[in-house]
Amino acid sequence: MRELTFSKAINEALETAMRIDDSVIKYGLGVTDPLGVFNTTLDLEEKFGKDRVFDMPTSENAMTGVAVGASIGGLKPVMTHQRLDFFLLAMDQLVNNAAKWNFMFGGNSSVPITIRLIIGRGWGQGPTHAQSLQAWFAHIPGLKVVMPTTPQDAKGLLLESIFDPNPVIFLEHRWLHNMVGDVPEDDDFRVAIGKCEILKSGNDVTIVSMSYMSIEAIHAAEKLTENGISCEIIDLKTVSPVDWETIYESVEKTKRIIVLDTSSEFASIASDIVAKVSTKFFNVLKSAPQIIALPDVHSPTSYHLSGNYYKDAKDIVVEIANMFDKNIDVSDFMTKEHHDIPGDWFKGPF
Repeated sequence: MRELTFSKAINEALETAMRIDDSVIKYGLGVTDPLGVFNTTLDLEEKFGKDRVFDMPTSENAMTGVAVGASIGGLKPVMTHQRLDFFLLAMDQLVNNAAKWNFMFGGNSSVPITIRLIIGRGWGQGPTHAQSLQAWFAHIPGLKVVMPTTPQDAKGLLLESIFDPNPVIFLEHRWLHNMVGDVPEDDDFRVAIGKCEILKSGNDVTIVSMSYMSIEAIHAAEKLTENGISCEIIDLKTVSPVDWETIYESVEKTKRIIVLDTSSEFASIASDIVAKVSTKFFNVLKSAPQIIALPDVHSPTSYHLSGNYYKDAKDIVVEIANMFDKNIDVSDFMTKEHHDIPGDWFKGPF
């Protein structure tokens, strides 16, 4: 193991994939920019040349169509859109072509596209730059939707996605790019799509989370442990397909569940999980399942309004404490100078 940032882990995955397979190409807005899409694409053009690593005009639907055609022709395109929001212009190519291709041709033809999209909050993002729409993609048959949390998963899941024979939506939360974690030295390290991970074992309540919310879950669990509540944290990693078996086994043990989502609550991944668990374990659950997600309104641009919009570890602690009829003081817990900035490294919307 060695320590890498989340962004460096992605950079390594891209470099490894391009080195071991000449059919992998990498393109998108900002890929060859000096900042390299949050440092994830740095030096790739220099190492692999302009034919395999290149920028594209601002035409999202067209560049996605190019990826579909290129993949049918034998290439493995890895596309980058610096915001998920920008990719909404390409939904026709994604839904009507990429996602359906393998099905329509009876499994005899594949579209091995990996589409990297940046999600997440941060001051100044506002309603058109901070959307977490993973539920949109997860409800489309034929798409796999991946949301890594750790640098290890960022590298392993991206490599697995690139070499998957069908389209994968790879969602990166912008607050994770500077996070540091252990990554195996194995150059071609892979993490299976469709399997979640138990980050922390516990007996009293199951916390199912995804992406950056798994970090908040870890902080919340520390506070709850101090107050006698043992939490089991499940990091989804993949929101389509969902690893139901691991979730079910945990709920059977704890008999309580709370699901954390980065998106608005209605029609979310969290609401789907709660619905399925409630149906299967109606007579087992000791308390009503809970969801912590965003309100069903757009993200405010205002720094002050966003203070009551986004959820964090304090909200998790309070909600779980209510499950056990406890009153836990969170007034001095996880306090930081700015609510909408993850650290000193964060310098603004872009």
